[in-house]
Amino acid sequence: MKSNTDYPQLIQQFIAEEKLPASYLEDALLWLMPLKDQVVAKLRGRAGALQVIGINGAQGTGKSTLAKLLQRLISADGFNVVNLSIDDFYYPGHKREELAKTIHPLLKSRGVPGTHDVGLALDIVESLRTLTEIEQLTLPAFDKAMDEPVTEEESIGVYGPVHLLLLEGWFLGAKPEPASALDSPVNNLERHHDPDKTWRSYVNTKLAEDYQSLFSMIDMLILLKAPSFEQVYEWRTLQEHKLINSQKPGAATMTDDQLVEFIQHFERLTRHCLKTLPAQADVVLHLNTDHRITKPA
Repeated sequence: MKSNTDYPQLIQQFIAEEKLPASYLEDALLWLMPLKDQVVAKLRGRAGALQVIGINGAQGTGKSTLAKLLQRLISADGFNVVNLSIDDFYYPGHKREELAKTIHPLLKSRGVPGTHDVGLALDIVESLRTLTEIEQLTLPAFDKAMDEPVTEEESIGVYGPVHLLLLEGWFLGAKPEPASALDSPVNNLERHHDPDKTWRSYVNTKLAEDYQSLFSMIDMLILLKAPSFEQVYEWRTLQEHKLINSQKPGAATMTDDQLVEFIQHFERLTRHCLKTLPAQADVVLHLNTDHRITKPA
């Protein structure tokens, strides 16, 4: 069935709201509209069954922006779309404090496998599968500026039936590393704060457990592939500066030096994803250093 939606106008509206560069329109029409059509074809091919589309991308690649645009476009085609991030399932600060005391101090920082409530994520996906039009499901969310989950009063709810779940995350779909790969530290954080491999071994073990159950629910995996880890660091720095400029009173933000250390928490698994996920993903969108989607070299 052909849609009467004016997609270019919808995308231009989105670009204005999100304060994106004008070049985003060209990339959206050339690369993201065909991707939207591919997802819609899957929805129409399995009418009535919840589809889970995963979006993997390192920090700063634009995966949350892509998820929001796809939600806007696919909703315009008449589907009920829920958009969540793996970040929405971060443990609260007190739980991470407990992990820091009992397992390893580095687990105080949110981000890596082992700092999410994966059981809640699995429950949410299963609830979305059976949600009816008279039932409302409260969706989790995490306030990164405050470094805590949002309160129940701030949470949003969704009614069924839900046709599509867009789930994005920086290590979504990743498989654990071989144990031998953990022997050599990848940066100063691991070298000085995890010399006995306790932290990285714990992270790798947790990734091998419940996260794989969550990833197995993904029907289609999209990868936004950054050119390199060094580029990821540059993009993540820009993200933090935007957060600082829009911060709430009392918000937790980082200096550039703190950010360098924070990003080192993600380096090992980000490099692993850049190396392994292109062969696993159903769709790979290659990004250049200007943050444009491009043909692979």
